[in-house]
Amino acid sequence: MDRIRIYNGMPATELGREGWRKPWSGGNGGECVEALRLGDGRVALRQSTDPDGPALIYTHGEIKSFIEGAKAGEADFLLTAAPGACGTERRTA
Repeated sequence: MDRIRIYNGMPATELGREGWRKPWSGGNGGECVEALRLGDGRVALRQSTDPDGPALIYTHGEIKSFIEGAKAGEADFLLTAAPGACGTERRTA
């Protein structure tokens, strides 16, 4: 099998159709992020409702930092605006 060049924004289909997982699910009607662990430790993310769309590629360290930060509440500001709203609120300490 030829090695493919993996890059941020590449078509998710180029990474294959197998192995994508939904790390979490909720009452959002099936609209969620899917993740694929790549052989070199990086992680690809795609939107489940657009599996043929772009994949965002993150290093292991980037994913680790995001998950740890989310667990610590550092991403809670993302939940402050109503879905679909385009707010400019800033979180204050």
